[in-house]
Amino acid sequence: MPHSDALQRLLRHYQSMPPVAAMDLSIAGYDGDRLHLHAPLARHVNDKGCAFGGSLASMMTLASWGLVSLHVEQAGLEAEVFVADSQIRYLAPLFADLDVHAELAPGSDWDSFIKTLRERGRARAGLLARAVLPAGPGQDRGGNATEFSARYVAIAKR
Repeated sequence: MPHSDALQRLLRHYQSMPPVAAMDLSIAGYDGDRLHLHAPLARHVNDKGCAFGGSLASMMTLASWGLVSLHVEQAGLEAEVFVADSQIRYLAPLFADLDVHAELAPGSDWDSFIKTLRERGRARAGLLARAVLPAGPGQDRGGNATEFSARYVAIAKR
């Protein structure tokens, strides 16, 4: 995998944070545009037997943060990445493992983000993340359990 070293660094960073390490998340894929995180339901189950809403929110926040961090690293820059604001919609209960995908939101682009970060030392980008429902018969996936939109800010390290 062409991004394997960067993904290993990202996974180590996730695991360095005790609350995130307890989530037992793994990086399930990255194609340069989308980051896919996975975590077992057993670590995130609520009193109803489905995924805990806070876990879904955390997974989508982490996937989006990770995607921005990967692009900053790929550009050869060092920056702190923060979530500036976010909105979550819970659409359906998730009674399966947590699979979250994050990608750049329409209207944002990595080239402009990186150029602004280089020139101004700060940049922001819109991100979208989704927790997907398991596939049903004849489906590749079953729709979205949760949708997340957020703005992330990168501030260059001095």
